[in-house]
Amino acid sequence: LGLRGKVAVITGASVGIGLAVAEGLAAEGVKIVMAARQGERLDEAAAAVSRKHGVRTVAVACDVATAEGATAIVKSAVDAFGRVDVLVNNAGILRDKTFLKMEESNFDAVVAVHLKGTFLVSQAAVKQMVLQNEGGRVVNTTSVSGMMGNFGQSNYAAAKAGIYGLTRTMSIELQKHRITVNALAPIAKTRMTEDLPMFQTTGDSLTPDHVAPAALFLASDLCGDRTGHVLAVAGAQMYIYKVVQSAGKFKDENGVWTAQEIADNWDAIAKV
Repeated sequence: LGLRGKVAVITGASVGIGLAVAEGLAAEGVKIVMAARQGERLDEAAAAVSRKHGVRTVAVACDVATAEGATAIVKSAVDAFGRVDVLVNNAGILRDKTFLKMEESNFDAVVAVHLKGTFLVSQAAVKQMVLQNEGGRVVNTTSVSGMMGNFGQSNYAAAKAGIYGLTRTMSIELQKHRITVNALAPIAKTRMTEDLPMFQTTGDSLTPDHVAPAALFLASDLCGDRTGHVLAVAGAQMYIYKVVQSAGKFKDENGVWTAQEIADNWDAIAKV
């Protein structure tokens, strides 16, 4: 996989998908910087990963939604290991409510952690990767909600859709630096999602362990030069999300469409 001896930064790493990804990377000999808000739980998780896989880990308790937190994560990696090769943006929170009942504070909090946090930590890590001039891998986390929408998750869906756009733009801009940027769209039962109705009957069919190999693939040489993709994981199923443009329809003689003509030709305009 070409990962042994490399350095990976993982946010939201104390539990769930982040911890499973840390385990998977550590098993390949990767040195891990594990970041999360929970200091005690994070320290325990980092120590357990280190003992199990015989690699050095560093725990960083911080808020990814602040520039100070993002900078601290990358500085810890450089101070401990001298470099950053892989970044997995996984930190997240939920504050679900229907659109008409959504408070501004809950909208802001979710967007700050998911979207702003992904931006801030990515920017700090990528600046270090560019300095190293050896390429790198960034793995962001979007979601089915961000791609398709979901009842009661206007804040979360907006943040995750933003991460899709951010991933696409980063992938375009960072190709010249040989840094690939892809995203996961996982469906998994974690501490954050376990109370949602859809996870009440899933048992062990949708776990973080199903998601970790996808992150491992995107972080490794197996990914090659693939960039700008969204790899979705739902238990044993993997698939790709992409924005698709319909073939569209031209108005005769390049004229200006009327609203009525759009209605009359909707099926042809929308046909993929």
